[in-house]
Amino acid sequence: MFKIKAADGSNNLCGKRIREIRKEQGLSQRRLAAKMQLLGFDVDHYFIRRAENGERFLTDIDLVIFSRALGVSLPDLMAEAQERL
Repeated sequence: MFKIKAADGSNNLCGKRIREIRKEQGLSQRRLAAKMQLLGFDVDHYFIRRAENGERFLTDIDLVIFSRALGVSLPDLMAEAQERL
């Protein structure tokens, strides 16, 4: 079965940017997962790790929750995404 991937083999285009923003804010993966849980999204730090490492496909719902939890806009999460295709 064919799966769409980024040029570098990643399953998403935003994981690296999510990691950058999380680290800029001084959040651990566990703390970000906790913030997402408070927004009603049942995730753990493994979900965050897999998303950031490009091991997990991200849905539009995932991206909205990440943007809310990190307090950034969707375009901020998608910064550099075009360059990774």
